[in-house]
Amino acid sequence: MNCHGIDLNCPVDATLRLIGGKYKALILWHLISGTMRHGELQKMIPQATPKMLTQQLRELENDNLLTRKVYPVVPPKVEYSLTDFGKSLKPLLFAMYDWGTQYMHDTGRQISCSMTMSAKET
Repeated sequence: MNCHGIDLNCPVDATLRLIGGKYKALILWHLISGTMRHGELQKMIPQATPKMLTQQLRELENDNLLTRKVYPVVPPKVEYSLTDFGKSLKPLLFAMYDWGTQYMHDTGRQISCSMTMSAKET
Protein backbone atom coordinates (compact mmCIF):
# COMPACT_ATOMS: atom_id res chain seq x y z
CA MET A 1 0.00 0.00 0.00
CA ASN A 2 1.22 3.47 -0.83
CA CYS A 3 -0.06 6.42 1.19
CA HIS A 4 1.27 9.93 0.64
CA GLY A 5 4.19 8.45 -1.32
CA ILE A 6 5.18 6.17 1.56
CA ASP A 7 5.11 2.39 1.32
CA LEU A 8 3.19 0.92 4.23
CA ASN A 9 3.47 -2.56 5.67
CA CYS A 10 1.59 -2.06 8.94
CA PRO A 11 -2.22 -1.85 9.14
CA VAL A 12 -2.18 0.49 12.15
CA ASP A 13 0.33 2.80 10.47
CA ALA A 14 -1.80 2.82 7.32
CA THR A 15 -4.90 3.77 9.32
CA LEU A 16 -3.11 6.50 11.24
CA ARG A 17 -1.65 7.97 8.05
CA LEU A 18 -5.15 8.24 6.59
CA ILE A 19 -7.03 9.62 9.61
CA GLY A 20 -4.25 10.76 11.93
CA GLY A 21 -4.06 14.38 10.79
CA LYS A 22 -4.70 17.12 13.30
CA TYR A 23 -8.45 17.44 12.54
CA LYS A 24 -9.14 14.56 10.16
CA ALA A 25 -11.04 12.36 12.62
CA LEU A 26 -13.19 15.34 13.64
CA ILE A 27 -13.94 16.19 10.01
CA LEU A 28 -14.86 12.58 9.25
CA TRP A 29 -17.02 12.40 12.38
CA HIS A 30 -19.04 15.46 11.39
CA LEU A 31 -19.48 14.23 7.82
CA ILE A 32 -21.02 10.97 9.09
CA SER A 33 -24.22 12.95 9.57
CA GLY A 34 -24.21 14.12 5.96
CA THR A 35 -22.92 16.69 3.52
CA MET A 36 -21.47 19.90 4.95
CA ARG A 37 -20.01 23.12 3.64
CA HIS A 38 -16.61 24.52 4.66
CA GLY A 39 -18.21 27.16 6.87
CA GLU A 40 -20.30 24.56 8.70
CA LEU A 41 -17.21 22.44 9.36
CA GLN A 42 -15.35 25.56 10.52
CA LYS A 43 -18.12 26.23 13.08
CA MET A 44 -17.99 22.62 14.28
CA ILE A 45 -14.17 22.67 14.57
CA PRO A 46 -13.39 26.27 15.62
CA GLN A 47 -9.88 25.42 16.82
CA ALA A 48 -8.88 24.66 13.21
CA THR A 49 -7.73 27.68 11.25
CA PRO A 50 -9.39 28.00 7.82
CA LYS A 51 -6.05 27.20 6.18
CA MET A 52 -5.52 24.06 8.29
CA LEU A 53 -9.11 22.92 7.75
CA THR A 54 -8.69 23.33 3.99
CA GLN A 55 -5.42 21.39 4.08
CA GLN A 56 -6.97 18.52 6.03
CA LEU A 57 -9.99 18.45 3.69
CA ARG A 58 -7.70 18.28 0.65
CA GLU A 59 -5.72 15.40 2.15
CA LEU A 60 -8.93 13.50 2.95
CA GLU A 61 -10.12 14.13 -0.61
CA ASN A 62 -6.79 12.96 -2.06
CA ASP A 63 -7.09 9.77 0.01
CA ASN A 64 -10.61 9.18 -1.36
CA LEU A 65 -12.24 9.50 2.07
CA LEU A 66 -14.43 12.42 1.06
CA THR A 67 -15.66 14.14 -2.05
CA ARG A 68 -15.70 17.84 -2.78
CA LYS A 69 -18.50 19.19 -4.95
CA VAL A 70 -18.17 22.72 -6.32
CA TYR A 71 -21.28 24.53 -7.56
CA PRO A 72 -20.78 27.16 -10.30
CA VAL A 73 -22.34 30.06 -8.41
CA VAL A 74 -21.08 33.36 -7.02
CA PRO A 75 -19.86 33.21 -4.34
CA PRO A 76 -18.63 29.64 -4.89
CA LYS A 77 -20.50 26.94 -3.01
CA VAL A 78 -18.49 23.87 -2.02
CA GLU A 79 -19.87 20.82 -0.25
CA TYR A 80 -18.04 17.90 1.32
CA SER A 81 -19.38 14.41 1.88
CA LEU A 82 -17.98 11.00 2.73
CA THR A 83 -17.22 8.51 -0.01
CA ASP A 84 -18.14 4.87 0.51
CA PHE A 85 -14.52 4.35 1.53
CA GLY A 86 -14.87 7.17 4.08
CA LYS A 87 -18.13 5.70 5.37
CA SER A 88 -16.28 2.43 6.01
CA LEU A 89 -14.52 4.25 8.87
CA LYS A 90 -17.76 4.72 10.85
CA PRO A 91 -17.21 1.69 13.13
CA LEU A 92 -13.65 2.82 13.84
CA LEU A 93 -14.75 6.39 14.62
CA PHE A 94 -17.57 5.12 16.85
CA ALA A 95 -15.13 2.86 18.70
CA MET A 96 -12.73 5.79 19.17
CA TYR A 97 -15.59 7.93 20.52
CA ASP A 98 -16.71 5.20 22.93
CA TRP A 99 -13.17 4.52 24.13
CA GLY A 100 -12.47 8.23 24.59
CA THR A 101 -15.76 8.75 26.44
CA GLN A 102 -14.93 5.95 28.87
CA TYR A 103 -11.38 7.26 29.34
CA MET A 104 -12.61 10.76 30.08
CA HIS A 105 -15.23 9.43 32.48
CA ASP A 106 -12.67 7.24 34.28
CA THR A 107 -10.27 10.15 34.66
CA GLY A 108 -12.93 12.66 35.75
CA ARG A 109 -12.70 14.83 32.64
CA GLN A 110 -15.63 16.76 31.22
CA ILE A 111 -16.52 16.24 27.55
CA SER A 112 -16.82 19.64 25.92
CA CYS A 113 -16.26 19.24 22.20
CA SER A 114 -18.37 19.29 19.07
CA MET A 115 -18.39 15.49 18.79
CA THR A 116 -21.75 14.24 20.00
CA MET A 117 -23.60 10.98 19.92
CA SER A 118 -25.97 12.37 17.27
CA ALA A 119 -23.55 11.17 14.58
CA LYS A 120 -23.94 7.62 15.93
CA GLU A 121 -27.70 7.85 15.51
CA THR A 122 -27.53 8.44 11.74
